[in-house]
Amino acid sequence: MAWRFAIPLAALALALLALPGPGAGGTGPARAAALDPAILARTLAQASRLERLHALIVARDGVPLVERVFRGPGLDVPVNVKSVSKTVIAALVGAAVERGVLEGPDQRIAGLLPGRLPPRADPRLGRVTIGHLLSMQSGLERTSGRNYGRWVKSPDWVRFVLARPFTEGPGGPMQYSTGNSHLLSAILTLAAGRSTLELARAWMAGPLGIRLPPWQRDPQGFYFGGNNMRISPRALMRFGEMYRNGGLFQGRRVLSATWVKASWTPRTVSPFSGDAYGYGWFITAACGHDVYYARGFGGQFLYVVPSLALTIVITSDATVRTRVGGHRGALKALVGAGFIAAARRADAANGDERDAGCTLEWR
Repeated sequence: MAWRFAIPLAALALALLALPGPGAGGTGPARAAALDPAILARTLAQASRLERLHALIVARDGVPLVERVFRGPGLDVPVNVKSVSKTVIAALVGAAVERGVLEGPDQRIAGLLPGRLPPRADPRLGRVTIGHLLSMQSGLERTSGRNYGRWVKSPDWVRFVLARPFTEGPGGPMQYSTGNSHLLSAILTLAAGRSTLELARAWMAGPLGIRLPPWQRDPQGFYFGGNNMRISPRALMRFGEMYRNGGLFQGRRVLSATWVKASWTPRTVSPFSGDAYGYGWFITAACGHDVYYARGFGGQFLYVVPSLALTIVITSDATVRTRVGGHRGALKALVGAGFIAAARRADAANGDERDAGCTLEWR
């Protein structure tokens, strides 16, 4: 059954403006809990009509202004976030670098995967680095798309990825491949001597105060490094807020500001969307504001817009491709012409003339 508002939309939107002031790292009480009521009401009405949309959270300066379940599990129930998992894996790599478990993005992976390289390996495999895996620039044939099924049915996922032919040189164009992220999960486990689940709970879930249940593992026991993690919408919001605040959550350092900056530095371009890509994050812009986002199959999204103090979580039916039926475009409109526009309009109303005249078009 489609979700319906319990009170008139305009009244609901106006009520949101009366929420408490900003959280840590805020930009001022006038802006902290402000979204333009008219744009917000229209956007939430549009959201309610999206049959595959499950849940939506919008926070400004750490204050949740929208927390809605349209259908599906509640906001505290872990759900499959699909390839948003890649962004979490990238964060774990950063945490491993900070702790000296890994040297950094320039470290070559061959020495981190002892006994797992194929016989007569292509010499280019010796040039692949951790950074290449993070930015999807390993050059190895993709294990996503048409190759995904064959890969996950193989008896050794790590060896399968490493045995792929090179279709580009290391450091070349982006080739989105879940196999890259899975190699990172195996590397984390082998380097730290602890499973990726244990590391994620110790380095991320614990400091953020969230639950992280076990998820799928490969035949060798490595946790899937790029798919099928289960994280609740509220937990994902905390993860996004940590990034928005430069690696801090509620005043506690979870990830270094240096790694956040490195993750949000464009390194390549997606051949599918044209958006830039860093370490586990896609990068675009809306109305002159930089937008960083993680995405997963079916319409799982985490958006962070630091200059507007916005963090947005979207979960959807994970069984249908995002672009089918225009779902991807509809979600994009909710974010750009909806919540980003509502934040800008509120800022303009409060005297921030920099946000006047927005065209609401994405780059």
